[in-house]
Amino acid sequence: MGKKVLILSTSPRAGGNSETLADEFMRGAAEAGHDVKKICLYDKKINFCKGCLACQATRKCVIHDDAETIVAQMKQADVLAFATPIYFYEMSGQMKTLLDRTNPLFPAKYAFGGVYLLATSADGDAGSMDGAVKGLEGWISCFPPARLAGVVRGTGADEKGAIRDKTGALAEAYEMGKNV
Repeated sequence: MGKKVLILSTSPRAGGNSETLADEFMRGAAEAGHDVKKICLYDKKINFCKGCLACQATRKCVIHDDAETIVAQMKQADVLAFATPIYFYEMSGQMKTLLDRTNPLFPAKYAFGGVYLLATSADGDAGSMDGAVKGLEGWISCFPPARLAGVVRGTGADEKGAIRDKTGALAEAYEMGKNV
């Protein structure tokens, strides 16, 4: 039986470069027989965490928006894949806002173990994604035994659709999805 794979496309832009990587990861995971779902944040309403920590006792957030249902799906997934464009050498604000809203998962029993990052940047240097990797690793460190299982660095994708010319990154995303 396949794993439950949840892909979170965090770009504010529909059909952008990081979402294209997400689609390749999804194609690979689906072809390998996994139960795959993709959630795009560009049409979701996700408010900032208030830091009230009520969720640590109730395991539910006091804010009722789209993060509530997304976090519930994250809890049930065996594998999480985050797709993000790199803005100012870091993950998108949408991704960081969602990660902050996962605080109800901290005291909960969650299923995920393998976590993947699928990132794209205009910068051609693979190091341009180090901030996003470090940020995601910080989040993962709060959820043992989860681990960063793989990173795709789609560099040099400056304009919408440019990632389609980066066949190496597309193939890497597909293979990672296939081998979750």
